[in-house]
Formats: sequence, C-alpha cells, structure tokens
Amino acid sequence: MTGADNQQERLDCYIAGYVDGEGSFSVSVQRNSSCRVGFQLLPEFHVSQNADRAQVLELIKARLGCGYIKANSKTDRALVYVVRDRGALLGRVIPFFERNPLLSSKQTDVETFASIVRAMARNEHRTDAGFARLLDLAVSMNGGGRSRKVRWKELVALQNPQRLHARQGS
Repeated sequence: MTGADNQQERLDCYIAGYVDGEGSFSVSVQRNSSCRVGFQLLPEFHVSQNADRAQVLELIKARLGCGYIKANSKTDRALVYVVRDRGALLGRVIPFFERNPLLSSKQTDVETFASIVRAMARNEHRTDAGFARLLDLAVSMNGGGRSRKVRWKELVALQNPQRLHARQGS
C-alpha cells in the first residue's frame, strides 16, 4: 500500500518514534506572584535536534500545525521545537499522541501530561487542593524529576504553610 492514508500513517509513526527518543512532555513550576498560590504550572512539549537536521523539527511542526522552533540555548548548537500554548496542546499535540502512542515508558508521561493539561483547562489548578494534586503529578513525571534543581513541592509548602497543613489534615 502506498496510498495517501498509508503515507500519513507512516509519517505519524515516524514522528511518534522520533519523539519517543528525542522529545519530552513536562510541566514546569515557576514563581508567579500574580497567582493565588504564588506559583504556576507550565506544560510544555518539546523535541530537540542538532541544527544540521532541522528539517525533522520542521516536519513535526508542519504535521502538528502549532508551536515554534528556536535555539536551545546561546551556547548549544541544538534547536528545539516547542509547544506551550494550552489550546494547541489540547487540540493537536495530546490527540496526536493518543492516536500514535509511544512505545517506551515515556508513554506514562504522555498520559500524565494529558491529564494535567486537561485538569488545567477545567481550572483545577486554581484551587489549593487542585494545585497540590497537579504539582504532585508534575513532579512524578520524567523519572520523578531526578534532574530538577529545585524541590518544588517543598518550596511551595514553605511559601504556603496553610496549604501544607490543610493537605496533611486530609
């Protein structure tokens, strides 16, 4: 079979496999004094590649129809394709990877990521209990956050001791 449907299916499988190796689904935590709890959750999908293979990132961007490509850092020669827009994550990225699941244990992160982004769309992160639950899920992703420089759960609890006591009582 070499029809258009088969070609699209092959492309989608290629992208899923590529992302399985070079992509990441993450939810960062950032201080934000305008948020009720003083922090915000920032979901992000990204894929990295050396600049000399940028066409792969262009292909993924074209297929998903969202996001942007930028330099990974000022000192790194790599490029990164990034999607942060919650509408694009909900409408394009998450459905794509639900139709084309990853084959490695990274699929668990995709599922956790999807549940966090959907909960945020329902504004669950705007309550203390909801924020705490989503923070727990976010920290559990990507190997339990072993490469995180900041222990967000502890920092959030220190800044909001009433939240910590409310959670311990439940």
